[in-house]
Amino acid sequence: MLTEPDMQYLLLIYADENHATSEAEGKAMVEAYGAFTQEIIQKGHFKGADRLRPTSTATTVRVRDGKTLATDGPFAETREQLGGYYLIEAKDLDEATAIAAKVPSAKVGSVEVRPVWTM
Repeated sequence: MLTEPDMQYLLLIYADENHATSEAEGKAMVEAYGAFTQEIIQKGHFKGADRLRPTSTATTVRVRDGKTLATDGPFAETREQLGGYYLIEAKDLDEATAIAAKVPSAKVGSVEVRPVWTM
């Protein structure tokens, strides 16, 4: 019996990178991410993940009329910044959304679930 392959989804993690947390809160968040990552590895959903450096280190590139313009910082000012991602496999959007709800930062920020169009 043939089964449909799982789809890939990118979980884009947004939070306020300027939100002050205590040392204990920071440690608890790191531990929560460790547990979450181990859970999705064990369940076979994990494909990859990385934390991003602060937006102050970002460069935005645009090409207009054949000229490249690089500017410091992100494209737009927002209350929440892209701080990292997980690339996962899930059978459908419902399963991907359920996994996203377990991302620790979902409690203080948001997680965008985006299907990946694999090449």
